Amino acid sequence: MAILRLGSKSEAFHREGNSWICTSGLPSDVNINIGEMSFQLHKFPLLSRSRLLRKLIEECSNGDGASFSLRLDDLPGGAIAFELISKFCYGVKIELNAQNVVSVRCAAEYLHMTDEYGKGNLISQTESFLNEVLGNWADSIRALEACEEVMAHAEDLHIVSRCIDSLATKACADPSLFGWPLAGRKSNQSPETTSLWNGISTMTKTKPTSDNWWYEDVTFLSLPLYRRLILAIESRGMRPESIAASVVYYARRYLPLMNRQSSFDDANPGPNILNPSESGQRALLEEIVGLIPNKKGVTSTKFLIRLLRTAMVLHASPSCREILEKRVGSQLDQASLVDLLIPNMGHSETLYDIDCVQRILDHFFLEEQAAAVATPDNIVEEGQLTNESNSMAPMTTVARLIDGFLAEVAPDVNFKLPKFEALASSIPDYARPLDDGLYHAIDMYLKAHPWITHPEREQLCRLMNCQKLSLDASTHAAQNERLPLRVIVQVLFFEQLRLRKSISGWFFVSDNLENSANPSGNVGLKKDGSHHATDGEDDVTHRVSELEKDCSGMKEELRKLVKYKRSWKNFTRRLGFSKSQSCCSKRSKPSNLRAIPPSTVNR
Repeated sequence: MAILRLGSKSEAFHREGNSWICTSGLPSDVNINIGEMSFQLHKFPLLSRSRLLRKLIEECSNGDGASFSLRLDDLPGGAIAFELISKFCYGVKIELNAQNVVSVRCAAEYLHMTDEYGKGNLISQTESFLNEVLGNWADSIRALEACEEVMAHAEDLHIVSRCIDSLATKACADPSLFGWPLAGRKSNQSPETTSLWNGISTMTKTKPTSDNWWYEDVTFLSLPLYRRLILAIESRGMRPESIAASVVYYARRYLPLMNRQSSFDDANPGPNILNPSESGQRALLEEIVGLIPNKKGVTSTKFLIRLLRTAMVLHASPSCREILEKRVGSQLDQASLVDLLIPNMGHSETLYDIDCVQRILDHFFLEEQAAAVATPDNIVEEGQLTNESNSMAPMTTVARLIDGFLAEVAPDVNFKLPKFEALASSIPDYARPLDDGLYHAIDMYLKAHPWITHPEREQLCRLMNCQKLSLDASTHAAQNERLPLRVIVQVLFFEQLRLRKSISGWFFVSDNLENSANPSGNVGLKKDGSHHATDGEDDVTHRVSELEKDCSGMKEELRKLVKYKRSWKNFTRRLGFSKSQSCCSKRSKPSNLRAIPPSTVNR
């Protein structure tokens, strides 16, 4: 910390209770009161340095040498600053540092301690030292914090703006050019450490390891000063990612509800802060929301959702919550299922806030539509065709996320069917490559709501496409007693079609491979006349041959079964159990009976 030492005389003041008494040997002739403190001083050292004190002393002095009293309750810095000023007027040794120079500078300006009343007066001394303080990062932070006590006077003297400009410049530049950060103020020791080399003391510094070296230091500032500093840093072109990270760091320090709702990967950003009031946290949260950069992706979706939860708990303004919902919706594809399980803080009976998720999803599709409109169909940029599948990735991710959310909240008995249908139907059909997730959500809803009517079940099942169910999902659906019969029939029908297409496809591929391998009858033959086939052709041909063998085996078994049936029939006829023969004997007359040759029976 920078230090300025003024004066040469030894200590000539001592304190008795709430009074400072000058022990110069002469009786005091002026008593200056500031708050509860009083200073028993002499007129001539004071009026020789301050125009205001000279004016007040001349007005109150009667010329008879009697002592009198003055009140300076409006003095910036109060009694602490006037103690240093009175010692300066007497030439006693004082030390100025980054923490007291601001108040002394404002008090000197208030007392008009210019060079007209003595060369090297206090205004010029403090102004010169303040410029030295602003050259160091740590001292600039301390000076800006000290401005809180004398904010109005520091603003008039432009000390606050000078501190902010100094910090913004250093935050955007290489920190090695200026002082090092305060290292979280975990100790009162200097960040510089002493080492010995051949008996000579040298100062070594630990360099910051990343770009976030200044995040922790600025969290000690009040919200108005922090806001002005962030705006100044942003105006100097710092990356939005760094600004967003600093805002996140600040929010985690002063919003206790943020830390209760989630566990962050980073270390604890500093000592515990006393929990502010609910109104104070609400005002802080609304200011932080306004400081987050608007660029998409610079702030994690997890943090935005946690901020939204905190806004609901603190009953933030509707505009603040709407801004957070829009920002979450713009990057909904980066969220996880756990993040979307927002507890319901309203009057709805559901456990989770379904309406909030619906609004976030609507904002996501509005963003997607705006992005699609911004890129006309007739303009094809370089690489757009190859990345067409990547453009569908966010939509597919969100569809999978919403299906998982529906399955998670479906067991809630208070979850109404219209809300389920509205949320499920918000996802377009092309965004779901498979409807397994939606089928699982529907099955969970039917299981938790067995009282819904049969038409409502059919209406609910119309949300899914039976043709887009996987084999496992189709097998489960075919045996699911909770589904309507029409849906089960559809599942079985489409599964049969899929099986027929797969079987016919094997034979089609086999024929094409044979035709392409030998289109003229002699192409693809080796020197010895054998057919030359690739590994893929051998695999397909092998599978087709296995199918042909199975088919031949089935035909042989059928042939044997038919042959066995015929031989058994002939055997019974030979034993006289033929039904046709007995019927004929009953209809024919006795005179016309004649023997039937065995050959005829066999025929």
